[in-house]
Amino acid sequence: MKAVVVYESLTGNTKLAGQLIAQELSSAGIAAVACPITEIDMQALSEAELVIVGSWTDGLVFAGQRPGRAGRLQKMPRIDGKKAAVYCTYAINMGKTLDKLSTIVSRRGGEVIGGYAIHRKDLKGDATEFVDRLLGALDTTDA
Repeated sequence: MKAVVVYESLTGNTKLAGQLIAQELSSAGIAAVACPITEIDMQALSEAELVIVGSWTDGLVFAGQRPGRAGRLQKMPRIDGKKAAVYCTYAINMGKTLDKLSTIVSRRGGEVIGGYAIHRKDLKGDATEFVDRLLGALDTTDA
C-alpha cells in the first residue's frame, strides 16, 4: 500500500505531525510521503491508495473552530475511490474541525475512514496513536 499525507500548516505543528505520520506509516511497511497542500506530490497522490489530510484548527478558543485555510483544502485534487483519513492539530479546543475536514475530503471524493485530533504538546505520541488506529481501521475495511 502507498499513502500520501497532505497538510495545511501555519506554525509548523501540522507539518511536523504530517511528517511523523508518514514516518510511522513507513515504519509499518506503507510507503508514505508528506507534502504541503501548496506543493502536492502529484505522482505520489495518483499512486496512493490512502490519502491523509491534515489542518490546524482555526477559530475562536471555544467557538467557531474550523480547518485552517479551508479554501486551499477545498481546491485540492479529486481523490475519487481512495480511502482517506483526516487529522487536525490544536492547542486548546478543536471543536468540530475534524467533522468539517472530513466533509471537505468527502467532497473531494475520498472515503473517510477515520480522523484524529493531535494536541500540539504531544505531536509524536498522538501521531503514533493515530497511525495505530488507522492501521486497525484499514485491517477491518480491507477484510
